[in-house]
Amino acid sequence: MVYKTRTWTPLKMQPQMAFSYNIRVRRGSFATVAFATFAAWLSLAPLSPHAQTAPQTTAPSPPPVAATQPAAPQAVPGFWDPRRRPDRPDLARLTVIRFLTETDYPPFNFTGPDGNPAGFNVDLARLICEEIKVACTIQMRRFETLVDAINSNRGDAVIASLAATPQLRAKLDFSDPYYRAPARFVSRKDGVMAEVRPEYLEGKKVGVIAGSSHEAYLKTLFTDAQVVGLANNDAVRQALRRGEVDFIFGDAISLAFWINGTDSGDCCAFSGGPFVESRYFGEGIGIGVKKGNDLLRQSINWAMFRLWEKGRFTDLWLRYFSVSPF
Repeated sequence: MVYKTRTWTPLKMQPQMAFSYNIRVRRGSFATVAFATFAAWLSLAPLSPHAQTAPQTTAPSPPPVAATQPAAPQAVPGFWDPRRRPDRPDLARLTVIRFLTETDYPPFNFTGPDGNPAGFNVDLARLICEEIKVACTIQMRRFETLVDAINSNRGDAVIASLAATPQLRAKLDFSDPYYRAPARFVSRKDGVMAEVRPEYLEGKKVGVIAGSSHEAYLKTLFTDAQVVGLANNDAVRQALRRGEVDFIFGDAISLAFWINGTDSGDCCAFSGGPFVESRYFGEGIGIGVKKGNDLLRQSINWAMFRLWEKGRFTDLWLRYFSVSPF
């Protein structure tokens, strides 16, 4: 299963930051995926130190094997700091928000059985309008037309899983991020590690998409591993299933659905935790507005914080994503 190719929003690029928590691929396949339980996420603390450190020169300890544990409580990553409550803007100045989303990117946005927009992004847009107490419209457009539509005043905000890249920041202003996807290792089930560190992968073959940020990360930090660059996600995953590599490394959201879907044949599982270094994995997913539209951007930020604070973002996340990429 693969993410569809996007010219300027690679979802595989996500940043490093501190998170809090509240105690995602082939098109059209999400409805048949069997979801698994979320693993607990980090709580307002720096993420895995091995995401930043170089391989050590001391003799490695034997790689720890993950023991079978009872299912952990479902956890939702939170991207808002409770100590930094945004100021309430002048919401009375807003009368309607015209959201634009994409036509076919399930489960984030797709056409529902009734012909209306549906998906995680769509439901989040509706919750934002409800929190602001403003009228809301949601129009679906081809992905490549979304930015021009905002800048030609055919919409007010894009909620379509846009990665806030430097290229897009030159065209749009962005809200705070509302989700990210880390990178993770996957192994066959008989080789799962509780923790993955550079010294544990010495001499191990690691499959990865050639030319990707994930390959660059491995070549920088996992210098003693044998990095095997392959053409695409399907080739990487089949190499793991056939035993041609010991691990694969890639976008954790896509991998989570593959692991728990039929295409994997129940062969594999995550090893170790998430890697989220911003230089390699990007700045996160936000809502884009026309440059200079600070009122709308600040209002969206305020509303999303309130939704998270009330637990409504948690409810929405678990409705769509009950399998953990973390």
